[in-house]
Amino acid sequence: MPSARVYPPTLTIEPVTSPVEAEVTLPGSKSYTNRALVLAALAEGTSTLRAALFSEDTAVMADSLRRLGIPVSDDPAGLTFTVEGKGGTIPATHAECFVGNSGTTARFLTAVLALGQGEYLLDGVPRMRQRPIQPLLDALRQLGVDARSVMGNGCPPVRVRASGLAGGKVRLPGDLSSQYLSALLMVGPCTREGLEIEIEGELVSKPYVDLTLRAMQAFGASVQCEGYRRFVVPGGQRYRAQDYTVEPDASAASYFFALAAVTGGRVRVHNLGLGSAQGDVQFVDVLERMGCRVYREVGSITVQGPPRLGGVEVDMNAISDTVQTLAAIAPLASGPVVIRSVAHIRHKETDRISALATELRRLGVAVDEFPDGLAIYPSPIRPGTVQTYDDHRMAMSFAVLGCRVPGITIENPGCVAKTFPDFFERLAAALGRA
Repeated sequence: MPSARVYPPTLTIEPVTSPVEAEVTLPGSKSYTNRALVLAALAEGTSTLRAALFSEDTAVMADSLRRLGIPVSDDPAGLTFTVEGKGGTIPATHAECFVGNSGTTARFLTAVLALGQGEYLLDGVPRMRQRPIQPLLDALRQLGVDARSVMGNGCPPVRVRASGLAGGKVRLPGDLSSQYLSALLMVGPCTREGLEIEIEGELVSKPYVDLTLRAMQAFGASVQCEGYRRFVVPGGQRYRAQDYTVEPDASAASYFFALAAVTGGRVRVHNLGLGSAQGDVQFVDVLERMGCRVYREVGSITVQGPPRLGGVEVDMNAISDTVQTLAAIAPLASGPVVIRSVAHIRHKETDRISALATELRRLGVAVDEFPDGLAIYPSPIRPGTVQTYDDHRMAMSFAVLGCRVPGITIENPGCVAKTFPDFFERLAAALGRA
């Protein structure tokens, strides 16, 4: 399990002295693994999930499903979960689920609990108690579900008193998180009447909704999507058990593509290529605009870094999990790097916009902070210890910067266990230090 690995309290990154040349194979997608665990639990029959991610986020999802009476066995060595689906029912009538700081687990399971017959409590770490879930609770209450924030602040802990979910029409704001929509979409086929979901405002992180729809289709369900404004999920459908292979994590790949970009090297990531539904593969499009060469194939993507990156202004709403990757390497560019349309990442594991501005300034970098993003200017980088705010993406992003410039120390590197427990081992292997 992720907790078995021992991490030092701080880790100083040793920069490379030559361009990195590496072939990289990455762990399974967290987004796909947690969606597949939910869909397998709601399916009829026993599913096998292969090449799955084993991390803190997927561990809390699997444990929570077990608490709901859904058998989940795991084989970390074989990267496999086996799930005995219960056909859209929740066997347990009472359960307490601990979700850590996993947003996907908290949001997805809150909707799943509405399918049950009983009373359920969902809670997490202190930061999870600051992460909004009220829009999803409001949506469920529109559907007749007694779903409430225990503290009355719109955040977990959440109590759900459920008597099944008939379905119906619901309005849902789209500006905070696409996970609310994904949660409703996944339970929709298990309702009697189906769901008709109307999105208010602009939907953030649309590629993650595409990912949800593709996963649902793989398990045998259909959804009608009308321009990300209206979704119709027919009721009375049955998810079918699958032998399902999880695609490598595109968000995790961004760190290795960035490694090539900042060292003028060449990194090839295997098993992630043309046809991926993961929006974060588009991070290489940003690197291409900054001067990298990108080679896209069916089974891999390769990035060749330039002598020096150029500046760029980019709307990262659709690929917001890669904002920290770009921001951490931005001071090395020849011109300003401006990131826009990501106000919603202030509600992630930490306020990611504020955290990035604070830590870049700690390293001597000139930064302008906006409500929805950042402008980062070419700057000499001074040595320093980067605070990670218990945010895995802060640790991994600034580790890439440390591969190029000396004196970068990562505080609490163990926070990578949330989604990528062996990140530092795989980084060392890519650097030829394994």
